[in-house]
Amino acid sequence: MSFRMKDVTVFMLALCCCLSGTQAQGNNDNQKTCCLSDTCSLAKELVSIGEKLGTMVEKQGTMGDNLRLMETRLQTSEKEVEELKRLIGGQPKVAFSATLQESGSGDTGPFKTPTPLQYKKVFSNTGNSYNPATGVFTATVKGMYYFRFTMMNNQGNPPNSAVCLTKNGQRLVSVWDTAGNDSHDSGSNAVVIPLELGDQVYVELQANRLIFDDTMFYNTFSGFLLFTM
Repeated sequence: MSFRMKDVTVFMLALCCCLSGTQAQGNNDNQKTCCLSDTCSLAKELVSIGEKLGTMVEKQGTMGDNLRLMETRLQTSEKEVEELKRLIGGQPKVAFSATLQESGSGDTGPFKTPTPLQYKKVFSNTGNSYNPATGVFTATVKGMYYFRFTMMNNQGNPPNSAVCLTKNGQRLVSVWDTAGNDSHDSGSNAVVIPLELGDQVYVELQANRLIFDDTMFYNTFSGFLLFTM
């Protein structure tokens, strides 16, 4: 509606004057007084209604402005979400791969207690979820993950190697070589597991065990996000 409260008030006052003049013609003085009083009361009510109507019209205009502002903000947010999806391909990207030693050769261990292995040479670490200083992968996205690790025995006779993939302190799968007359053995294992935000996964060298590595990089730890949940 295009009219305002002032327009409605002026219209009501004009109507009051018109009604007053009409009611006053052809009546005696008492009738004139009565009619004028009734007419003025009616006019006041009409003016009050007009003022309320004008206020409602103004509020409606304000609500319309707020609605248009909200629509603009929503459109902007939708564009930002679409741009973010385009940049990340619609899904967070998490993947890493590392090997035990950066250079040289030799045994790692033994330790008196189970100890997380620190895979220091990092080949990739998309999402920065793997920490080479601790050897621990920390989930920054809730989802289903794939992990794989390899182990080279300590070249002893008999060999004395055992490592486990561990989630939040719980052993999942293992690779070991602690018997036989040969050496230079290696092995691997893998899992697909769900992770909650903040869950930690690492490879743990068992107590009183050793593993061997050199620049051929026999011991590796890798993982990546399959899909979010």
